[in-house]
Amino acid sequence: MKAVILSAGQGKRLMPLTADNPKCLVNIEGVSLIEWQINELFKGGIEQVVVVVGYQADKVSHLLHSRFDSSRVKVLYNPTYNWADNLISCWVARAEMNEPFILLNGDTLFEGAVLNRLLHSPLKPITVATHRKHHYDADDMKVALDGERLVRIGKDLDADIVDAESIGMILFRLDGPARFCRAVENALRDSSACGKWYLSVINDMAQSSSVWTCPINGYQWCEVDFPADLKKAKAVVHAFNVDDWRAGYTTNRYSIAH
Repeated sequence: MKAVILSAGQGKRLMPLTADNPKCLVNIEGVSLIEWQINELFKGGIEQVVVVVGYQADKVSHLLHSRFDSSRVKVLYNPTYNWADNLISCWVARAEMNEPFILLNGDTLFEGAVLNRLLHSPLKPITVATHRKHHYDADDMKVALDGERLVRIGKDLDADIVDAESIGMILFRLDGPARFCRAVENALRDSSACGKWYLSVINDMAQSSSVWTCPINGYQWCEVDFPADLKKAKAVVHAFNVDDWRAGYTTNRYSIAH
């Protein structure tokens, strides 16, 4: 199975950490965010990772090519990263979405158990990983559910219909990849498409066909959007047994992913 990571953005809310580096290269316990992601994906059985880059693309490409086998990590460039949202990054990667794949936000940090839970969820075309909590803020990508079926997804959902939040990880299987690619292509016919998140496409798809969810409560994950998130990120990576991870990382060019 393949994974596509959307890592084109600068991450301005993490300034000054991202003044000269994109968000995906933010250091967490001595290792970049993108490397944590890729290694957990490979440990979970993902065979190839496609990374869509933009801001400081050369820096990201250099790191990935120095750390991972080029047959397993592929880099694509989104030239619109500075003025368009991540729907365009999905368009850039559409040729890679021709088989079952995981779509992952470039700021989602997760332990391998999250991926394992999603991969072993009931076989559905589209499955969104979700997390339930007591309070949701304005920045959460909130979801409304009917059982395990996704009804709505967006940051602006009314509080009284919110059941969970998306963690930024979606599994596409069966005809899900083809359906998603068609939906992205259709969305790009709209003049406002450059300002849209890809999750707006998932929201539209849920209105006409079934999109399912998989709860991952009890497992470690976080989004890295603000400097304050780095404290939680450090706690998450310690769930990986960070000392063993570092030992493999420093002795092997491709780290434990290889």
